[in-house]
Amino acid sequence: MSDDYFDLIVWYEPNGRLLGFQLCYDKPRRERALTWTLIGGFVHSRIDSGEQKPTADRTPILMPDGSFPAEIVRREFLVRAAALPDEIGGLVLSKIDEFAADPDSL
Repeated sequence: MSDDYFDLIVWYEPNGRLLGFQLCYDKPRRERALTWTLIGGFVHSRIDSGEQKPTADRTPILMPDGSFPAEIVRREFLVRAAALPDEIGGLVLSKIDEFAADPDSL
């Protein structure tokens, strides 16, 4: 899934089992990412898009970020992810809720 607010990347094991996802959100303003994997659990990051000068570092990198606007992300996801398969949409929603309930789970 990709639109003007979200990018959702989903990872699978070779046997087809869902391994994790990265939900990048708030792309137009202050892009951040909620990442969850079976092995590593949760990571919440801001995305540093790099310098805008052509001679400087232009590679986006993930930086630590503790602030997670769960209510906004959940609401936007519900509106924008209607076409996703239930397996994926349901997992992402449940993980948004799980992370919001216990942000110390990092």
